[in-house]
Amino acid sequence: MPPAEGQLTVAVTGPTGTFGFGLLPLLEAEPRIGRVVGIARRPFDPLEHGWTKMEYRRGDVRSVDALREAFSGCDVVVHLAFMITGTASADTIRAINVDGTLNAFRAAREAGAERFVYASSVAAYGFHRDNPVGMTEDWPVRPAARLFYAQEKAELEQLLEEEATVPASPALYMVRPPIVLGPHTVGAKGSVPPPVAGAGRRVLDLLARLPVPIPVVAPDVQVQFIHEHDVGLAMLKCVLGAGPPGAYNIAGDGVLTGADIARELGLSPVSVPGGFVYAAARAAASAPKLPFTPPATDWVEAISHPAIMDISKAKRELGWQPSYTGRQALRATLGADPAGAEAGGDPGPA
Repeated sequence: MPPAEGQLTVAVTGPTGTFGFGLLPLLEAEPRIGRVVGIARRPFDPLEHGWTKMEYRRGDVRSVDALREAFSGCDVVVHLAFMITGTASADTIRAINVDGTLNAFRAAREAGAERFVYASSVAAYGFHRDNPVGMTEDWPVRPAARLFYAQEKAELEQLLEEEATVPASPALYMVRPPIVLGPHTVGAKGSVPPPVAGAGRRVLDLLARLPVPIPVVAPDVQVQFIHEHDVGLAMLKCVLGAGPPGAYNIAGDGVLTGADIARELGLSPVSVPGGFVYAAARAAASAPKLPFTPPATDWVEAISHPAIMDISKAKRELGWQPSYTGRQALRATLGADPAGAEAGGDPGPA
């Protein structure tokens, strides 16, 4: 059904993952959105989730023709499709992440879209020792030394900014979340089989019933979390053009430590100094990579330096407020009662 006069048509790549489950319910509820076109590789029925506005199409971001067809007549494109882990080759991952993102932006330009919203990451800043704690958007994005995900996020921000200078390009919005949590984090993309996730929940329930918490080593490192719903809220602000184009740091209020996380798991933390942990991670990240080293080990670089952002720009310029603190986002992921949204949280659009 075509949108009513004045309503927007929004195309979303990769709507079937965690970010999609944060954004799509908000697009569904927003009266200024009349039609949503979703495109991803796996089978998916939006009606199973009550998403009546979405027309879902199976397609790959490596296919320019598939993107052109999906984006035809769209006012805004939201690009969520991205590989984080997997068994694919480095060439395949790059073709999806880097080439696929550029394909999406160029197809959005050809379609005459007004805005392009890109899901970036705090990882775009890299994990450099001179990164300040509380990075603002004025701090440069720089590729990480080893972690491919962070390298590609930084590279893509730079490439997209170059693409955005081409005449008739859509306005470029980039949101940089930290670790995204929420009810769809585990298993949203099939990464954890339901039996495993269920077993993990039962173990946590058992730990919570123990009379004495189990001691566990907890690194005194800082981390930010954000709830999937709050990522969706920030993206919705961008979809509606609530603030000027550009990059926006987003995170739940509050910074947690390893000890905080251990306590939320029902454990008794035994603190390990953060400086020791950061130094050990830097040493591991700089060690020569052997042919049989699993790719997942590259993620050790992500704890080699604090990656803490200042989120005041998004609050000020987008009018965005996170509804969940970082601690509440963690509790929502663990299945605990997050005690509701924070007072003053933004439940709706601009």
